[in-house]
Amino acid sequence: MRILIEEHPYEATEEILKVVSELGPTISVGGKVSVGYVGYYYNTTIKDCVFILPKVLLDEEGRAFGHHNPEQIVHLESKDNPLEVEERKFIYELSVWIYRAISVFKERNKDSKIVLHERVAQIGHGMKRLSNTFLDILLSLEQFNKDNQDFFFFVIKNQHSGYNKINWTKTITHSQAFVQNGAPVYLNPVNKRRQVNFDEELMVIYFSILNYIHKKYGFPFDVECHYELISDHQFKSYLNGMGKARLQEIKYKYFSDKALELWELCFAFFEEARKIMVNTKQKEYLLVKSFEIVFEDIIDELLGGRNDELPKELQDQPDGKQVDHLYRYRSLTEAEEDKKIYYIGDSKYYKRNTPIGKEALYKQFTYARNVIQWNLDLFLDESKAKEQNEERAKGTNILRDDVTEGYNIIPNFFISAKQKDLKMHSEIEWIDRDNKDFASRQFENRLFDRDTLLVCHYDVNFLYVVALYGRKNEGMKASWRETVRDQFRREIQSMLQEKHTFYAMTPREGINAEEFLKENFQQLLGKVFTPYRIDGPQIYYSLALDNDEKYNDENDLVLALIEPGFYYEKCPLGEDPRKVLPTVVQPAKPTMPLSLLTTHHIQRYPNQYFLIGCYHSEEQLDWIMGKNDKKTNLYNIRLKRRGDTARDGALLPKQLKGKEVMFVILYRFDEEIKNEYRVFHVHHHATMNEERMRKALYPNPQGNYFCYVFDEEVQLSSKIDLSGIIANAKTLPEYIDGTPIFLTGDELMNFAQQP
Repeated sequence: MRILIEEHPYEATEEILKVVSELGPTISVGGKVSVGYVGYYYNTTIKDCVFILPKVLLDEEGRAFGHHNPEQIVHLESKDNPLEVEERKFIYELSVWIYRAISVFKERNKDSKIVLHERVAQIGHGMKRLSNTFLDILLSLEQFNKDNQDFFFFVIKNQHSGYNKINWTKTITHSQAFVQNGAPVYLNPVNKRRQVNFDEELMVIYFSILNYIHKKYGFPFDVECHYELISDHQFKSYLNGMGKARLQEIKYKYFSDKALELWELCFAFFEEARKIMVNTKQKEYLLVKSFEIVFEDIIDELLGGRNDELPKELQDQPDGKQVDHLYRYRSLTEAEEDKKIYYIGDSKYYKRNTPIGKEALYKQFTYARNVIQWNLDLFLDESKAKEQNEERAKGTNILRDDVTEGYNIIPNFFISAKQKDLKMHSEIEWIDRDNKDFASRQFENRLFDRDTLLVCHYDVNFLYVVALYGRKNEGMKASWRETVRDQFRREIQSMLQEKHTFYAMTPREGINAEEFLKENFQQLLGKVFTPYRIDGPQIYYSLALDNDEKYNDENDLVLALIEPGFYYEKCPLGEDPRKVLPTVVQPAKPTMPLSLLTTHHIQRYPNQYFLIGCYHSEEQLDWIMGKNDKKTNLYNIRLKRRGDTARDGALLPKQLKGKEVMFVILYRFDEEIKNEYRVFHVHHHATMNEERMRKALYPNPQGNYFCYVFDEEVQLSSKIDLSGIIANAKTLPEYIDGTPIFLTGDELMNFAQQP
């Protein structure tokens, strides 16, 4: 076997020229020879197979396995070859996985022009050669199964012909009979089954080998086995020498050509094969001329998201850029698992420790900018309600926070391959050099800024990902995908926390957080973000400060600035802020003094309607009083369709028709006995669907709503008996607690209290 390494410049010696003679012109201007392929081919000139290894096996100094000159390891069987036993085993195993990876790539990308493939008949008579690759043996075992189904059927049929049929001559001659009811009874009849069935044993060994190859390397053998196979545990003993020894014991039990051929294949497998006779009338090769495309497909299959689950505008971006790897996973800043964000990746098929170029960095930052803009265009466009629903159903959130005008962190990474040792590792690792993460920014010390973009660089074990891809085992791939995605998230969080200190913040008692942030907007812009979407009245923010010493004074000023308005504690990214911050109960919001409110006389509106409605929580009251996207005071009524009984207290549109509501009287649900209420003058009304209500920040909207928009809070000239109004409504059979009550001015005067 001859070993070449992709793109390595070899001296154009006579030996090298013979090895590459099947590949066409390969001599460069400087008299060097290099090969731009990865894969396997049989060279008829030197009557040996050639394996071209990927360039990721070379280090930055161009050495294979970290210490071999590639020219010294070309002839694998040479006595002067310095490769150690473990390194030779690694090459044999890698050859199989490369074959499988290219085969799987060819299946997945049937129209690709980068794969060159030609197969030769594996076993035959005529022109023959000696094969010395493990790959040859596996391919020969595979081909024998495909070509000899009739042989297997013939053997099985003969073995079972007359199976367990009693031989009465031998039974009568050799067995003792007992007479029962006048008839002889034989307790130990002799059947025709042979005591040792060597044909069956050979079949069991062969199909057990195929089963092992299928599990180990993922070869898609179509095996119809009629035998009980050797267990996985026992087969390890066969691999360690028992298989070869047992085959030698039964070798002379076979006489047919097919049985002998099968015995030789099985023996060669256990011997790791040096002397299989293979037909070479045709050339044999499986080569890829742009292996970086195969590597990209490997990473995308193992790590990326499914194309049908991803927005096409993100995969093929409007500016013509195409993202290598894209998937949706847990946000870096959120504590909840269902809050997700898009991760952007780019695979780099380089020699070990090749630095990332400026062009690659620029493209990766551009990908992130495009993702941010796509997200904003989607969630801020009211005409895209359907697309917004689909993204929210998948857990995707808007990347910008309107209150702080901060932007979420976009996870962005490069992933390259390495093979530092000869082992298979499933973990990812930071690339082993100083420049392992990169940043692009417009302003310093503003992590939550739209123009602050980060890229990390990781390495993955080349042998592991090639093998996992080649196996085509969906369960193993899914398990590794989840593990690596979680590791990426934790590693990026760890990197960010090395460079920044993160605090969780919540407003102190009596502090209006939005007003505080607006008053100090310039000092806090890009440093504060609202990543925590936690149910309840208490609001949480995240503060990120750069750890570089040059920002110490600036950071001290920021902490001193927020001290009067917020409780704050250090809180790692992705942690629940409630673990470190106290529970804060905000005091009731002060109402405007009655003396300053406009007074309206109920008697002036005898035919106009007054709506008596309730709210259930302080959070809902906050929303009514302007904590929505338009900062508008409004009150909503649930709408339902005819026959819809799922929404308690909801009204049909026809029940609102003709009711010109001039005032809304609000009270706290189940507290009407206190006779406390507030009155608002209605400016106009509007119908809002679920998506519009969600955009308006209404908690958990469901269905459509009819909304009354207020222009001011007012007072009535007469105090009304609110509890009496509710008690009267409850006497109606169709009334449900909390349902809005409509009364004209004349009807409301019946509940006016005497001064």
